[in-house]
Amino acid sequence: MDKEIVWRMNWQSWLWLGIALTLMTVAFWGGIEELTIRWDKQEEYSHGYMLPFITLFFIWQKKNTIIRSEFAPSWWGLALILAALVVFVIGEVSALFILTQYALIVVLVGLALAIMGWPAIRPVLVPILLLVFAIPLPYFLEANLSANLQLLSSKLGVYFIRWCQIPVFLEGNVIDLGIFKLQVVEACSGLRYLFPLLSLGFICAYLFDVVFWKRVLLVLSTVPITILMNSFRIGMIGVLVDNWGIAMAEGFLHDFEGWIVFMACFGVLFIEMAILSRIGGDKKPLFEIFGLSQSSAIDLNASTVKQRPLSYPLIASVVALVASVVVVSSIEKRAEIIPSRALFPEFPTQIGNWQGEQTAMEDTVTKYLGLTDYVLANYKDEKSQSVNFYAAYYESQRKGVSPHSPRVCIPGGGWQITDITRTQIGDIPVNRIVIKKEDNTQLVYYWFQQRGRQFANEYFMKWYLFKDALLLNRTDGALVRITTAVSSNENIADADNRLKAFAQQVAPVLPKFIPN
Repeated sequence: MDKEIVWRMNWQSWLWLGIALTLMTVAFWGGIEELTIRWDKQEEYSHGYMLPFITLFFIWQKKNTIIRSEFAPSWWGLALILAALVVFVIGEVSALFILTQYALIVVLVGLALAIMGWPAIRPVLVPILLLVFAIPLPYFLEANLSANLQLLSSKLGVYFIRWCQIPVFLEGNVIDLGIFKLQVVEACSGLRYLFPLLSLGFICAYLFDVVFWKRVLLVLSTVPITILMNSFRIGMIGVLVDNWGIAMAEGFLHDFEGWIVFMACFGVLFIEMAILSRIGGDKKPLFEIFGLSQSSAIDLNASTVKQRPLSYPLIASVVALVASVVVVSSIEKRAEIIPSRALFPEFPTQIGNWQGEQTAMEDTVTKYLGLTDYVLANYKDEKSQSVNFYAAYYESQRKGVSPHSPRVCIPGGGWQITDITRTQIGDIPVNRIVIKKEDNTQLVYYWFQQRGRQFANEYFMKWYLFKDALLLNRTDGALVRITTAVSSNENIADADNRLKAFAQQVAPVLPKFIPN
């Protein structure tokens, strides 16, 4: 009987691989460091600490399969690495960490391909892709997603409270139970469940030995499961508060309820797997198709051991990574341009026929916003019509700190957004929002003013931020917001005219404080 062939890498191959991984770590250290900061600061990403170890475990678990595979090093691995390094350099220059972090995963896939080749890469490909779930969303996307989930979870939670025959009123993301009011804040939006459960769903799909469509369905189902279970949690808190007081929504009980709901999410996921295992032509008991499939043990005494040849694509990849380290070093020495400007405390209190008075925000708020400078002032005209003016300036947005969109912040104050449109004031595109709280109505205009441009569209703003970081080495910019109350004896058109008149007079003043 022919002996089984097993393959070993020689010490030169291990040395080149070690050099490649070291260079990769040095080059991508900024992105890795940002990852750990986000994992530490944001509970919804704290599962990221575990995913690299789970990836290593899954690869180790396939070690016998890998040893039996005859490698065919592929130059496509080098091509993949070069493409990833281009994205990486762009991410480093623009300080878009998500680009550097995704590029890191692509480099890992490229290294595996440069060493193993197409047929042999299968045992390690999915475990490496698991690392995608360790990468946080950019702040502005996360903020928009969180705001939408807050409102959706609030609505579904109120449906559950009403189903329990409890009178309740919803205003924005504030649940009014009469005596008590519950505010569905960012922490209750469901993101703390969504990202960990997506990761868990991907792991379960990897271990679920069924047809591909069932695995895809399992991963995708984590999104509605998270939303529904989080809404159920909000509804249950409302019921408990109505019966036993506000203590049910605070402290340990609040956190414990969150843990229980996450475990319930996993339970629903497990039930879904049990149902899927009984559907279709591959019906099997769940425990036969869910779990770590162990490859058979290798008897080295009864096997023929062969040495793997040195991978030339791996050596070429090391050269490419050396170049990336050199590029990173030169980028770090490139100081960002911070233009000179007047400071907002000097902002004029007289603008046309408007007389203003500056106010201040709490230090905790300014620290949370991460802004460089700001002005917050109330202006009145000769008719005593008032406008609130706010501008937040950021001298650099390279580290992910950027203006917070009012669309995200407004619901957090208990205001309900009833209308969102776009309008134009001269050359300035403006977001126009009508908000309500109880009997109060306000009209809000806002836009982003950055490096001589004005934007209403946040995605255009991010594109030009990226472009200017590359070409101009600048990422400074500001959010400009003006607000006015709509009184009971006027209509919304009067408020529009008031804000347009103020915006036309304040716009020429802004470039002194927000450089072009």
